[in-house]
Formats: sequence, C-alpha cells, structure tokens
Amino acid sequence: MSELARHYRRLLRAYPADYRRERGDEIVGTYLDLAGPERRWPSPAEAADLLRGGLRQRLRAAGATDLLPGVRLAGLLALATAVFLAGFWATVEPNAPRPEWGMPGFGPFVSVGVIVWCAWLLCAPLLFVAPGRITRVALAVAILATTVAPVLGGLFGAPRPPLSVLAPQVALGVLALAVGDRLPRPVRALPSMAALAGVGTGLALVGQGYWGWYAWTAEQLLPITGTVLLVIAVLLAIGLGIRRDERGGWATVALLTPVGLLNAHLLAGAVDGLASGAPRPTYPTMVATAIAVALIGPALLPAAVALRRRVGLRPATSCPTCGNHR
Repeated sequence: MSELARHYRRLLRAYPADYRRERGDEIVGTYLDLAGPERRWPSPAEAADLLRGGLRQRLRAAGATDLLPGVRLAGLLALATAVFLAGFWATVEPNAPRPEWGMPGFGPFVSVGVIVWCAWLLCAPLLFVAPGRITRVALAVAILATTVAPVLGGLFGAPRPPLSVLAPQVALGVLALAVGDRLPRPVRALPSMAALAGVGTGLALVGQGYWGWYAWTAEQLLPITGTVLLVIAVLLAIGLGIRRDERGGWATVALLTPVGLLNAHLLAGAVDGLASGAPRPTYPTMVATAIAVALIGPALLPAAVALRRRVGLRPATSCPTCGNHR
C-alpha cells in the first residue's frame, strides 16, 4: 500500500466501520485515481471532504440527518442576536460618561468596545451581499476582536466591555460561523434587520437619559435577549416538529450555550441566592457559572446525538394481543 493510500485510510476512519468495510476500497481508489503520481499527502480540500462525508454518514447512522441543517439554522439565529447586541452597544458607546463623574473613556466613546461592535455590524450586510467565505472571514475577525478586547483596553489605557458582555458574544459568533451559504435573500436580510432593531433600542435608551456604561444595562439586556432567543428557537422547534422536521430541535440544543452565557447573571444569582441569600451574584460565582455553561453546553449536542442513536436502535416490541409493532 502506498503512503498516500495509508493517509487516505486514516482519514477514512471518520466513517462508520460498516461503511468503511463496504465502500472503503472504492473511496480510496477514487481518490488515488484523481491524485497525481507524485502526491504523498491528501490535499486540505480532500481531507475536509472526507471528514465531512464521515460526519454525514455517522449522523445518518444515528438517525440525526437534520443536525447539520439545524446547526446552520442556529448559526443564523446566533448571528442575528450578535448583531442586535452590537447595534445596541455601538449606539450607546458614543454617549460617553461625563468627566466630572471620574470615568475615563476611549476618545468620544465609552470603551474600546466600539471597535468590537463595528466589526460585528459589518457581518450583517456582508451576509446579505456576499454569503459564504467572505462573511465567515468577517465573523472570524469579529470573534478575534471580541476575544482581544481586554488586551486592546490595556494597550490604549481605556475601559473595555465587561467579560459578561464579551463571553456570550464570542459564543454567538462561533455558532454563527455555521450559517448557511445558500439562504434565500429575505432570510439573509434578517441579521441586518436585527442590527437596525438594536440601533433603535439603543437610541430609545439614550433618549431616556442613559449615560453610557454597561453594568446595569447588561444585567437586564442580556437575560432578556437570551430568553427571547430561546423562545424563538423553541417555537421554531415546535413548528418544524409538527412537519417531522427536526432542525428546530437541533438548533435549540446548539443555542443552549450562548443562551446560558446570556443568562449567566441570573443563573449565578440563583446559585448565590440558594447558597447565601445574597441579592446579587458575586464575581467568583459569575465566573464559575460561565465556565460551567461553557463546558456543559457544547457537550449537550453530542449527548443528544448519542441519545437519538440509542432511541433509533431500540428494537420494536409487539403487542401480545394484536401483534402490531410499537
């Protein structure tokens, strides 16, 4: 066996064992026929194609063929939520605190967060006009900007948004990377509409005298946003489930991590309230809650796939009186 064939065989382990036994030789032979005589390694495109094919076959074997479409649906909802929040924060950022209050700013802005929110707002129109690779690059830049915001604050000697605001934004962005490339134009317009809604919400708050810092606003805005996102996902799951379409259910499971981080303040408050009766969660409890959500949330999706496979493989039983399967 050639070295190239061995590499293809290793990649073929992404497929279920039964599928490899039936079609493994055929798949490897096809790739070898297409490869040049001097090739020693599979190309990145071939590796990605084999891994994607293996994932699809494993999901089909588990009876979870709607998982990937469901994750893409979750990506669209996550992107709409992320740009809504970015539109809100970008609108209130210029409303800098007054110098006599002793709060430094970032030029005319509240914090370096304005850089982050502008990066996110660029993603919404890009999805509308150029879905696909360009949009994903913009999303990756926005995620990176969100991640390094604390570093930017240190470099510029300026405030940065709280970690409780940045963490759910990163989670939403990672999920948004799964947004589909071939969405209908009206669907691609949803994130842009969400961004405008965020801007409008911010303008309404500024008009009521809001002076531009995150603390108490984030404690109210983030849980409300997370709850609305969860309700929308559940309603989609119910509506699609009526038609035996499981995309909504998978989307709901995929969204539990960002929803949990958006509600971290409420979850931490519940923990502290039960433990000590404190009216507000302490910082260590907030950190512990966010870490727990970040660890448990992503594990729910493979756990749901495993459960779906177990239920799908359960043998049918027969009624002792009529003989019908149930």
